[in-house]
Amino acid sequence: MSPVPPRSRTRSAPAARPAAATGLSYGVERGTLDNGLRVVLSPDPSSPVVAVAVYYDVGMRSEPEGRTGFAHLFEHLMFQGSASLGKTEHFTYVQGNGGTLNGSTHVDYTNYYEVMPSAATELALFLEADRMRSVAVTQDNLDNQIAVVQNEIRVNVLNRPYGAFPWLNIPPVLFDDFANSHNGYGDFVDLESSTVEDAKQFFDRYYAPGNAVLTVVGDIDTAQVLGWVTQHFGDIEARSVPDRPSFAEPLPQQERRAVAYDQLVPTPAVAMAWRVPDPADLDTYLPYVVLAEVLTDGDASRLQERMLLEDRSATSISGYLGLLGDPLDARDPTPLLLEVHHPQETSLETVVTTVDEELERLATGGLLPGELDRTVARMNSRYLREVDSVLGRATAMSVFEQQRGRAELVNELPDLLRQVTAEAVQAAAATLTPTTRTLLELRPGSEA
Repeated sequence: MSPVPPRSRTRSAPAARPAAATGLSYGVERGTLDNGLRVVLSPDPSSPVVAVAVYYDVGMRSEPEGRTGFAHLFEHLMFQGSASLGKTEHFTYVQGNGGTLNGSTHVDYTNYYEVMPSAATELALFLEADRMRSVAVTQDNLDNQIAVVQNEIRVNVLNRPYGAFPWLNIPPVLFDDFANSHNGYGDFVDLESSTVEDAKQFFDRYYAPGNAVLTVVGDIDTAQVLGWVTQHFGDIEARSVPDRPSFAEPLPQQERRAVAYDQLVPTPAVAMAWRVPDPADLDTYLPYVVLAEVLTDGDASRLQERMLLEDRSATSISGYLGLLGDPLDARDPTPLLLEVHHPQETSLETVVTTVDEELERLATGGLLPGELDRTVARMNSRYLREVDSVLGRATAMSVFEQQRGRAELVNELPDLLRQVTAEAVQAAAATLTPTTRTLLELRPGSEA
C-alpha cells in the first residue's frame, strides 16, 4: 500500500490494559467410551433444563468430488428414522416433552442437538444413540430429502437476493483445492445422482462413535449421566475413524478478482477476503478476530464510521472470520471477510480504495486510546450472553473439544481475547494488502 495521510484524529500510545479476569468457571468433566466416543459433561443446576449435543467430525470439506452438498444432505437423512424409531418419531418424542431440536452442517463438522427438561435427559441420550447406531437409509428417504434440500437451496439461495453472496460465491475464487472451493450447499446434478450406497458408506465412514463428541450441559448429575451414556452409547460398534486430512493450500501470491451476477439484488456489493493464520494457533489467530471487529462492529468501528456515517458511500458493512461467520468453528485454511453493500452511484474502486486507506491507517498509525478495550468488551459481552444458555454453552464446548480438544476454552476465551495486544492487531492489519486479497464484485442483473 502507498502511504495515506492521517485523518483528523490524534493518537497516543494505548494505555496499559488491566488484566482482570472474567470469572467464568463452568465445570468440565470428560471421558471416552471404549468405542471411541468422547464425552463432555458440564453440570449447571440453575434451571431444570439440559442441552444434549453431538458433533461429528465431518463437514462440507469432507465431501468427495461429484458429491457436493452430500454432508448437508446426510444431515437431513439423520432425521428420517433410526434403529428403533420411524420417520418423524425423533421430533415427536422431543417436542412431546417440551423440547426443541435441530442440526446443521458446517465447513468442518455436522451437529445435532436437543434442549429438554432435565427430567428427559435420558430420553435425549437414547434418541442420539439410536441414530448413531443405525440410520434409516432407504431409497424413499433419500429421494425425499434430495427434494427437500433442493427446495431449501431454491428458497435460501436461488430465489433470495444475495443468497449465495459471499459464502458460496467467493470460495472458488479464494481457494484452488476442491475441498475448500466447492459449493457446500450442493449442485443439483450431484444431489440427484446420490445413491443409497453412497449414503451407507458415508455413515459408516464418518458417523462412527470415535468420530464424534457428545456434550451434555445443564441440570444433571454427572455420574448418573455418564451411566446413561455408557448404557445407550457403549454398545454401538466401534469402527475405524478416518484420518483427519489437512486442507491447507498455498497462500495466494497476487490479488484475485472475479465478478458474480444476481438478478434479484437491488444494489451492488463487494466482498474482500484474506487468508489468515491457522485457527489452531490462537495466539496468531485471535488478533485477526479482534481486527474484524475493530473494522466493522458498531458505529464507532473504523469502516462503519468512515463509509456509513462520514462518506455515506456504503449501506452496510460487516466483517468476520470464516465463511459462515463463526471465527472458532473452522480449521485451516480460513479467510477474514469484509462484506460491503453500496449504492449504484458508489463505484467499486471507491469502496476498495476506502477500505485500503483504513487498513493502511490502522497498520501505520495503530489503535486509538480505548479502541481495543471497547472492542474486546463488546466481543466478550456478546460471548457471555451466548454461553449463558445451556445450548450456547453446549455449542461452544462441543466446538472447542471437537476442533481443539479443549472444552475448557469456554471459560478461557474471554481472557484470551483480553490478552490480545494493540500491537498484534496492528500487525494483523498490515498483512491485509491488495496483493494478498481476493475481491469478489456482485453486480445486479445477469451477465451479458
